[in-house]
Amino acid sequence: MSEDEARVARELRRIREEVRERALLDPQAARLPEPLAPRTPQPVTSEPLPQPGTPPVAPDGSAVNALWEARPARTFGGLKGWLARKLQALLAPQTEAQVAFNSRQVQLDNQLLAYLEARLAETHRHYDAVLGIHGRHLQEVDERHLILQEELVAHVHDLVKRIDLVLAESEKGRLSLEFALRDLRDRLRALEARLPRG
Repeated sequence: MSEDEARVARELRRIREEVRERALLDPQAARLPEPLAPRTPQPVTSEPLPQPGTPPVAPDGSAVNALWEARPARTFGGLKGWLARKLQALLAPQTEAQVAFNSRQVQLDNQLLAYLEARLAETHRHYDAVLGIHGRHLQEVDERHLILQEELVAHVHDLVKRIDLVLAESEKGRLSLEFALRDLRDRLRALEARLPRG
């Protein structure tokens, strides 16, 4: 066996081993495997809700409600009593005006406290509804992102398998062409060797 034939035989053995290693002799190797099915997305775990704080205690208006009366106390007899009654009669219009003002002020304070309480309760109810809608919307967005992510992963896996198949087929074609070319060279050399020299 000549040196060229030995080199060609070694090269053929090397190619044969590569082909066997890559399982290109197996007719099933040229078939693409089934693509991965998209996985079912798992819901995102949410953090636990913080515990609500203790609301502040509403102001107590009972003391103001009890002290709004500005009329002077009853006076007793004697000269001091007589003078006090005269002074009260003289100041009666201002005293009545003050009593009416105090009464209206206490009523207004009570109404303001009731209004603030109702307004805050309504604001909390409205914000709870808005945050609930927003939270549900974000959950739907998360679910869509997970579905897209799983579909993208399945697509990339399928794409990688297709690329591997194309590369394997092209390598198989290249190896067979190299083998055919070497075989043709060997046959040509054998034919040339048979030709008479001269």
